Amino acid sequence: MVELKDKTMIGKKAEDIMIPIERYPNIFEDLTLRQAMAEFEHAYLNIDGEMSLPRALLVIDKDFNLIGIVRRRDILQGLEPDFMKHIPHHHQKELIDIEGDPNLVILSSGKVIKTMHAHADHMCIADIMQPVTDKIQYNDHIAKIIYMMTRKDLNLLPVMKKRRIIGVVRSVDVFHEVAHLLLD
Repeated sequence: MVELKDKTMIGKKAEDIMIPIERYPNIFEDLTLRQAMAEFEHAYLNIDGEMSLPRALLVIDKDFNLIGIVRRRDILQGLEPDFMKHIPHHHQKELIDIEGDPNLVILSSGKVIKTMHAHADHMCIADIMQPVTDKIQYNDHIAKIIYMMTRKDLNLLPVMKKRRIIGVVRSVDVFHEVAHLLLD
């Protein structure tokens, strides 16, 4: 039989481990990719006095409703030239294989950079964000949060109270709670 050293996790709810919505970095849906990149470069979370980089920014509409989440990799995918998006991954690797022929990378990099500049200035975050489809309630138990995050491969879950988003729970914070239980 496993003996629990710390029974505090047993009663943990979403509201106990969430970051309040007003403390989590957010951007408007109509920002360009360039503007979003600038926001990402300066975004930090203060978690119990320690600075942390957010893995995602919350995307809000003009009425301040949470409509999506954007990650760094979403922005990088948005910057990708259109001709690369339709090429199978193994052929993409050949196009940028510096070991095969370093001159190919140099020849194509100008076009790639030019396309990245165009996408950065003309694409909006709304075009690349991940829509918010999964949410949890403020009083949901940590076991439900773990289940949702693992089954749906999520790193961030919005927390609801009376049909309003009040915060977010990050997988890193859930992991910390579980580690605290198992390692102490």
